[in-house]
Amino acid sequence: MKTAIIVMSDPKNGSEEALGRVFNALALAAECKQKGDEVAVVFNGTGTRWPAELSKLSHPANGLYNAVRDVVQGASCGCADVFGAKESVEFCGVPLKKDHALAGTSGLLSLRRYVSEGWNTVVF
Repeated sequence: MKTAIIVMSDPKNGSEEALGRVFNALALAAECKQKGDEVAVVFNGTGTRWPAELSKLSHPANGLYNAVRDVVQGASCGCADVFGAKESVEFCGVPLKKDHALAGTSGLLSLRRYVSEGWNTVVF
């Protein structure tokens, strides 16, 4: 089974809901890894702000993030530009993806790729 986990929630709003979404996204990634599935975690939209937060040792989901860090495939470059996260994404070592050229942007992460390749997609 192939599962693409797309994180779009915004850590800046400070809500428990955003934390719950990213926690459950990472928990699903961990479960998929444990079962031997192919899994990918990507950050899109305001979700591109998450790598900087999750990389903090004090963050409650830091351990879980580190457990699935090897399946984090990237963050949308264009989204990181728009939401002010490009430098922090690069600093965290998460690849900036721009495999979907779109006028007026620096390029976006292609979500269609996962769908066209038969991945189950889950958005958090």
